[in-house]
Amino acid sequence: MNNEACPANERRMTNVFERYLTVWVGLCIVGGVLLGAVAPGFAKALDGMSINVNGAPVVSIPIAICLFFMMYPIMVKIDFTKVIKAGKSGKPVLLTLIINWGIKPFTMYAIGFLFLGVLLRGFIGTDAVDLVKMPFGLDLPVGAERGTGTVVLHEGVKMLQVPLWRSYFAGCILLGIAPCTAMVLVWGYLSRGNDGLTLVMVAINSLTMLVLYGVLGGFLLGVGKLPVPWQALLLSVGVYVALPLVAGYLSRRWIIGCKGEVWFEKKFLHILTPITISALLLTLVLLFSFKGEVILANPLTILWISIPLFLQTVLVFALGYGAAIFLKFKYEDAAPAALIGASNHFEVAIATSVMLFGLSSGAALATVVGVLIEVPVMLMLVGICKKTTGWFQA
Repeated sequence: MNNEACPANERRMTNVFERYLTVWVGLCIVGGVLLGAVAPGFAKALDGMSINVNGAPVVSIPIAICLFFMMYPIMVKIDFTKVIKAGKSGKPVLLTLIINWGIKPFTMYAIGFLFLGVLLRGFIGTDAVDLVKMPFGLDLPVGAERGTGTVVLHEGVKMLQVPLWRSYFAGCILLGIAPCTAMVLVWGYLSRGNDGLTLVMVAINSLTMLVLYGVLGGFLLGVGKLPVPWQALLLSVGVYVALPLVAGYLSRRWIIGCKGEVWFEKKFLHILTPITISALLLTLVLLFSFKGEVILANPLTILWISIPLFLQTVLVFALGYGAAIFLKFKYEDAAPAALIGASNHFEVAIATSVMLFGLSSGAALATVVGVLIEVPVMLMLVGICKKTTGWFQA
């Protein structure tokens, strides 16, 4: 075994922001929540700057800008000739597909049902109900039953009244069937994984989502055929992944062609080093400021929903990482293969929950909680990866 399985080289945590990243993340979360509470008008104005699909916000323009500056420094560092080589690594790609689509959706269903429907149901409220949108294409009379819900008239609009815990459960399911396709590049980079392989897995998962997202969602939600949010999926992948990818590829070729590889490595990349972390911290402030009022108004609800989401994230990571050790992956391949399954594409989950159930639904709130725990938990898992490089052979 070799404790130097993954040399730190360019990724050694050299500055105070990177060494104490968890502290800064915590401060940004608190700062974002306070900003949302103190200046809700400012936060709402920024949150309102979005590209909508079918009335649901799919791409937040401020977040998209932050994510671009978070992703671009990673993309521009990738030697794209190595991406082709990484794509031939069949085992890591196959493992992430099995974890993301054959295991993760069903463990989320089981854990969500156990905690929200059984163990925590009394805390949520045994008789608590939620009002959600009527399913697409249905026009049932008031009083009719649909699954576990009843059609009611609310402010002149027909709505489906369902148990509140089931609404939260639906949001958790939408998170469980949406593997991350953007932020995982940051987690893979921070864990010193194989960036080329991470990019290949992101591309494959993005394409797989277009096929399986609606199928698995419809099956697990039990609402019949779930409309596939094609526009939302394509738009989010295009803005969050394709745009920084193309910019990184083209600018890398242009800069190396004009200035040479030595200048690119020694000068240009040195300037970019703090940008990813800075953009990550600013993204956190924005995300939490958008939901500051919701968090402060529902602290215990946030806690109940966080429990199954946290356990799901850790379990899926453990399964992926354990399988990678058993299959004798290199550390650089094992870390991103495990992290991509643990993280979620919360942008698509939020957009889908709003389109299906409504902006004020418990399902939408549950997907927002996914945003709240994503960064702190994933940073914890990145730390675990870096401390266990000695478990892998060089």
